[in-house]
Amino acid sequence: MTGQHWQAATGRPDVSIIIVSYNTNELIRRCLTELYASLTPQVTAEVVVVDNASSDGSADAIAAHFPQVRLVRLTTNVGFGRGVNRGAMVSSGRYLLCLNPDTLPVGHPVTELVTFADQHPGHGLYTGRTLHPDGTDDNYSCWGMPSLWSVFGFASGLSTVFRGRAWADPEGLPDYDRRSVREVPALSGCVLLIERELFGRLGGFDPQYFLYSEDIDLSARARALGARPLLTPTAQVVHLVGASSSSEGQRIRLLRGKATYLRRHWSPSRARIAVGMLAAGVGLRAIGKTILGRDRSRGVDWVGVWRARGDWAAGYPPVDEERPTTERLQQTTG
Repeated sequence: MTGQHWQAATGRPDVSIIIVSYNTNELIRRCLTELYASLTPQVTAEVVVVDNASSDGSADAIAAHFPQVRLVRLTTNVGFGRGVNRGAMVSSGRYLLCLNPDTLPVGHPVTELVTFADQHPGHGLYTGRTLHPDGTDDNYSCWGMPSLWSVFGFASGLSTVFRGRAWADPEGLPDYDRRSVREVPALSGCVLLIERELFGRLGGFDPQYFLYSEDIDLSARARALGARPLLTPTAQVVHLVGASSSSEGQRIRLLRGKATYLRRHWSPSRARIAVGMLAAGVGLRAIGKTILGRDRSRGVDWVGVWRARGDWAAGYPPVDEERPTTERLQQTTG
């Protein structure tokens, strides 16, 4: 059952679009304006915005200008994955679509994604293309899975020196042709469509992650249940990379998320080696910038990242929080 037939039979939309926002007032208002304009009658949608205790008036602006949005106001910033979980538990669509507030639709990406998923059942997770404003791929919608070799690429500096080479940066998938339908190892939370039932079976996003690598974790756990993430080139969004999060501490959060993933999914000894290699890669870049005067890091303060290694290398602490379950999500839609 698809499209309008689903809504007519159940009274629920095809897809719940969940946007987690933190201090993105102008961005999210533009995103919502263009998102609503891009929706089509063929696919019914509801929009849920989870505001992570923004201090810039984001929530009030959304309430005033977009009364049709289901707005969830949080009193503390719980990060991306936990924010999506909160949104999922008040949503009712048969699909959930995670969408960044720093994205703008190209054409009708929601209709394209849901239609594609209906035509390719059983894959569980779906994504499209994320583009630079000039229309070229930013290579952000899908990723390779972490491996000892990919971590070594960072530790040795190969992924920086040979940026864009698949053998040096296998997690970035630089050689993937995102202009064709294909299965991919892992999806980015920037634009990620997932079957509601699968999201419940997974318990949603792991709440231990505050930001970064929670989407890789979700993809890995979904693949363990038999999902095969799929990319369609017809669903496209412009992605203003990094605009939805402060640049201060971003690299530290990236590494902390990666360390959390390694400690959650790898054996203790393998994870220790990998986290040690991450620290070695940071140290190498700090030396290159301060002693050799070489900076190929696009402005990252690697010395500060090195000094904070005791914090990020430990990963995020466990979080005891109610997670979405199949039963809980069925109660929402019932």
